[in-house]
Amino acid sequence: MADDVTRLERRRAAEVARRGRIFDVRRRVMGVDVPALELQVSERRRREETEVGVARALDALSLSHDQMYIQKQKDEEERKAELARDLVQYRAVHQRPEDSLDADLTCDLKGASMIAFSVPEWELGPASMQVFQGEGLREEDSRRAQMEETARTLRAQREESAKQRRERKHEELQAEMRMVQGDQRALRLQILEAECKRAARVALSSFNRAQAEEVRERQRKGKQLKEAEDRAEIAHTVTSDLLTECPDSAVRPGQEGAAWRVLTDRWKGLTAEQRGAILREREEQRAEGERRRAIDRRRELAWDSQWQEQGRAQEEAERRSREAERERRRQMDKYNQELSLSQRRHQQFLNKRLYTNQATDHYFSQFNSSSR
Repeated sequence: MADDVTRLERRRAAEVARRGRIFDVRRRVMGVDVPALELQVSERRRREETEVGVARALDALSLSHDQMYIQKQKDEEERKAELARDLVQYRAVHQRPEDSLDADLTCDLKGASMIAFSVPEWELGPASMQVFQGEGLREEDSRRAQMEETARTLRAQREESAKQRRERKHEELQAEMRMVQGDQRALRLQILEAECKRAARVALSSFNRAQAEEVRERQRKGKQLKEAEDRAEIAHTVTSDLLTECPDSAVRPGQEGAAWRVLTDRWKGLTAEQRGAILREREEQRAEGERRRAIDRRRELAWDSQWQEQGRAQEEAERRSREAERERRRQMDKYNQELSLSQRRHQQFLNKRLYTNQATDHYFSQFNSSSR
């Protein structure tokens, strides 16, 4: 009873705390419950870690069960083999065919042993006689010989079992030696592989150093060649006609039509032919400019007319589109009016015929009174 009361009080306290969180406008509207979210995250992580630990424990338990089952199977097989050997040894010692009552019939023996039967002769009737006069004279010798044969047989069996165990141990030792040799061979191969990798790294480092040296030498030679080319270019520029204005390259008598260089200390201006050539070239350029401008004006007029045609076509298309839009809007307004009328009629049906029972304040006050 006390546990029920405690549980009830705990639930009431949790309900009051939950109601405070739910009906807190600031927390509900402006943000989230960060501590609760962090608690959920930590619980989820702890649950995941627990699940991972349980899975690992189950895996380890399953592995141990499998090992126990395999060991139990081996023990059971060894126990069955031991029982079979004991049964064979017991039968060889205590259940020999020549010691049975019908040994003279099944084993073709004469004078079966009757030592086990210690029944007095006077208690046996005529029909119970199994040993007659003159029989069993050398019974002790034959029994001793049989026991010696049995002992030799058992000794041979023990020696054979010991030999088999020694052979098994030898085979196991050979297998372990082969495993050790294989491990040693694998270790040697790993050492050889490591040495090969080390030698390859050394060779690669040497090759990279040689390549780097070759690149540096090539760069040095290229730099020297570039410096030599730069010096030759500077010397050529200093000694060329660009700066020296060599008089030999100027127009000489009889070479007026040839290429000429302007010498500022000797130049007297343009000749009449040069001025005429310049004027003619300028007139040709002006005429060419006029012709191009005329072509551009005609092209612009053609483009303007084409743009006007396209503008008129676009205006016509826009006008048709506006008319179609106005028609669609008229149809939509008509449909909306019909839909509004239908909804008003349906609302009047709901208010006047269907929903005639109005809810009181008590009906609304029962909601939002709990956090659930």
